[in-house]
Amino acid sequence: MTQTAIVAGPDPDGLGEALEAEGLAICRIDDQVSRATLTEAGVTEAHLLVLTDMAEATGVVLAKDENPDIRAVFYSRESLPEFAKAQTDLAVDPELLEVSVVAEELAAA
Repeated sequence: MTQTAIVAGPDPDGLGEALEAEGLAICRIDDQVSRATLTEAGVTEAHLLVLTDMAEATGVVLAKDENPDIRAVFYSRESLPEFAKAQTDLAVDPELLEVSVVAEELAAA
């Protein structure tokens, strides 16, 4: 079964494409992350939620409410808000790890 990932926010580093290259099916949210956009993106069946904009951090809470098993990952140069830390599985600064390394690790997990 193919793993699915939701990528929300701008993706200037190309993490979505790198995840696709690792064999994951990708659904993107280009609008504000909300319960409706997460539902439309298939959050209840998704394996991974990748957020690239800390302004969308509430998306982690919403996604975990709909799918407690989803892995929530922040790939951003910004600091993770305190309220989102408890439900975030991984936070990565793009300046510390290349996108290909992050995608490979996420696909293997």
